[in-house]
Amino acid sequence: MDSVGPVVLQQGKGAAQEGLPCPPDSSKLVQECLQQFKVTEAQLRQIQASLLGSMEQELRGQASPDPAVRMLPTYVGSIPHGTEQGDFVVLELGATGASLCVLWVTLTGIEGRWIESRSKEFVIPQELFDFAARCLSEFLDALSVGNQGLQLGFNFSFPCRQTGLDKSTLISWTKGFQCSGVEGQDVVQMLRDAITRQGAYSIDVVAVVNDTVGTMMGCELGVRPCEVGLVVDTGTNACYMEEARHVAELDEDRGRVCVSIEWGSFSDNEALGPVLTTFDHTLDQESLNPGAQRFEKMIGGLYLGELVRLVLVHLAQLGVLFGGCTPPALLRPEAFLLEHVAEMEHPLAGAARVHAILRDLGLSLGTSDAELVQHVCAAVCTRAAQLCAAALAAVLTRLQHSREQQTLQIAVATGGRVFEQHPRFLSVLQETMKLLVPECDVSFTPSVDGGGRGVAMVTAVAARLTAHRRLLEETLAPFRLTLKQLAVVQAQMREAMVKGLRGEASSLCMLPTYVRATPDGSERGDFLALDLGGTNFRVLLVRVATAGVQITSQIYSIPECVAQGSGQQLFDHIVDCIVDFQQKQGLSGQSLPLGFTFSFPCRQLGLDQGILLNWTKGFNASDCQGKDVVCMLREAIQRRQAVELNVVAIVNDTVGTMMSCGYEDPRCEVGLIVGTGTNACYMEELENVAGVAGDSGHMCINMEWGAFGDDGSLSMLSTCFDARVDQASINPGKQSFEKMISGMYLGEIVRHILLHLTSLGVLFRGQQTQRLQTRDIFKTKFLSEIESDSLALRQVRAILEDLGLPLTSDDALMVLEVCQAVSQRAAQLCGAGVAAVVEKIRENRGLEELTVSVGVDGTLYKLHPHFSSLVASTVQELAPHCAVTFLQSEDGSGKGAALVTAVACRLAQLAHV
Repeated sequence: MDSVGPVVLQQGKGAAQEGLPCPPDSSKLVQECLQQFKVTEAQLRQIQASLLGSMEQELRGQASPDPAVRMLPTYVGSIPHGTEQGDFVVLELGATGASLCVLWVTLTGIEGRWIESRSKEFVIPQELFDFAARCLSEFLDALSVGNQGLQLGFNFSFPCRQTGLDKSTLISWTKGFQCSGVEGQDVVQMLRDAITRQGAYSIDVVAVVNDTVGTMMGCELGVRPCEVGLVVDTGTNACYMEEARHVAELDEDRGRVCVSIEWGSFSDNEALGPVLTTFDHTLDQESLNPGAQRFEKMIGGLYLGELVRLVLVHLAQLGVLFGGCTPPALLRPEAFLLEHVAEMEHPLAGAARVHAILRDLGLSLGTSDAELVQHVCAAVCTRAAQLCAAALAAVLTRLQHSREQQTLQIAVATGGRVFEQHPRFLSVLQETMKLLVPECDVSFTPSVDGGGRGVAMVTAVAARLTAHRRLLEETLAPFRLTLKQLAVVQAQMREAMVKGLRGEASSLCMLPTYVRATPDGSERGDFLALDLGGTNFRVLLVRVATAGVQITSQIYSIPECVAQGSGQQLFDHIVDCIVDFQQKQGLSGQSLPLGFTFSFPCRQLGLDQGILLNWTKGFNASDCQGKDVVCMLREAIQRRQAVELNVVAIVNDTVGTMMSCGYEDPRCEVGLIVGTGTNACYMEELENVAGVAGDSGHMCINMEWGAFGDDGSLSMLSTCFDARVDQASINPGKQSFEKMISGMYLGEIVRHILLHLTSLGVLFRGQQTQRLQTRDIFKTKFLSEIESDSLALRQVRAILEDLGLPLTSDDALMVLEVCQAVSQRAAQLCGAGVAAVVEKIRENRGLEELTVSVGVDGTLYKLHPHFSSLVASTVQELAPHCAVTFLQSEDGSGKGAALVTAVACRLAQLAHV
């Protein structure tokens, strides 16, 4: 492709006025002149690539002191979602030429309906900000608004360095402005000071916004999110929503922020040099800021008319136009304005307007002069639109990169008089965009009022976010526990432990497990292990040898009808699974020692005797509670007749976890489970355990701490969301601690919080979805995924959108905060419990300092990105005299059960000897 959008001239056209000699090569002269404005596809792509490279370098903070393009964070972190409402004052400076405009904008909160009640323009004198304050007072006096507090959005359409939504330092004046004493100053503070000096109204300057951001924010809500703003007015600029983590200046890792691309200053000579004409150089030298804003001077409406004038003067001096006549009016800078160029290019009335406009300049047109003038206008404006398209293509490519999307569907809000007045600018822009970024599906939406509504919308969005932030903080405040509250939990658990050990009334059962020792490394042999603790049941063959522990296992499902059926049906199913496993492993007929991990509350009367206290985790098999589950297993074995099994020990999964880690680390004397449920065990002094004979040695105590707080001791920490989860559970009023910590319940707590925030209008635009009403739809695994540091915000959004939640980036961030608050509370409560246990061990042994290890298992603990570190830090704060190491168990329920059995066999052999 040689060039884009050529300007075609017919041979024989372009003659001079009648009666004057016409240069014989006039058509060639015109072609040569206008050829300078032709831009090839390769040149456009070079500009696109160069601008993109400059953008990304500036985002990373690696640009030179004089960057090719400035990427300025605007601290606008959210686009509108249609519920914004209220009255707002807007002060516009630089958006409408050398004037200041004040607007009163009413947002109704109803999509598609807004009211701009009043507006007024003022011509700007020298004392800029005092004048602005007087204009505000005069405008508000006419509205009779009284003494109400007003929120103001400040549309300041000049290059600024923002350090906050309401903090903005002017870098340099553009568009012909030259007010002294402002560059390098915070323009918001200067406006505030002037309003204070005026003293008439209470006005809070909430946000400072440039016209480009206002254009994007004022875009009518459509099917696609409007996340790009493009202004081609007196000057030109763009903005877009960038991932905050990519903006080095912000040091943020979540959310998005609107970045203003001051691309008018783009100045890469290698990319722009080939498309700069002699007319561009002349215009630049005669401008107020030679050498600056080179890109803007090829696109902005302030300069298009002047470029046309310079070309016409050149052609007239060559004798090609106006019979070689160059009257003083034509030689005067700014003789041609943007509106003149737009009118002369009008497809129907253009020729007539050419005659009228040039006649006003004292020119007489030859037969072909009008057509040639239109060609000049077309050449200048076509190039402007093409260059603008190359720059916009760089922005869209950047969005593709940052969001890792092969295709992009997006709306671009357009504003400025070039778009409004020029008949072809948008169509040329669209055509060129299709050429440069064919994989981007772009829709262009005109700004409603040139940015005024958008500035009000920025202010309204800021007000909405502030209100929503307050409601979010109020909702999550009960989940943010202080160290003092956690110390109270630690003390209460410690008291409940002592009472439970004595056999007194307590929410902690403190059940003896009859496990009297941890592994010493001498255990050897083959053992079977059963693991029943959830919807899956495992059978394992565990070989303990000098080289270590080898495990072979198979998973069998427990159908819901079995888990909720009769006890006989449940245990018959378990034995069927054992027989199947033995057959597959070639163990039929062998009677290996068996350890049974039974992860439900039991009162053990011996190592192989366990009375089920109550079912948890969704199990509710009948005729089991109050019975010895080992007996029920042995009876099921007898019913099969063909199988022989030696059941040595019944083991809680928490004990198995401790034993599994104890095989690797002899200092491991605590077991902790944080998965579907939660529990802990530890080695207690036997003399402290009531109801068990003996005063020396140790006994592993199964705390069954999931029930901690069932006596009401945790009521001060329970929220209305905990209460709803409890009431909807199969065991209301039971397992209070577990329902605040474990994986079975955290997702439900989050879901209830999301429902509450939606009812307040904080989330999902206040629109309740049927999916969110569905119990257990929000799995606890989503907390782990959403809180993962490695996930970009768009991936968080994808997780939530898969749940049918129509969310924005703001929603995604708030859901993240909800998940963090719920999981942090869970981890801190767990840490308070562990602190109580290790402090009890330390004091039992009369030690100033205790070194102990905790064996841990459970998907929540292992898979959640921050749970383990939060538990550890809480323990460190609450038990500073205990050096606690956390060891993740490898197959605690299976390997641990086998090791309990192995230790029991070792101790039995020693006793026999």
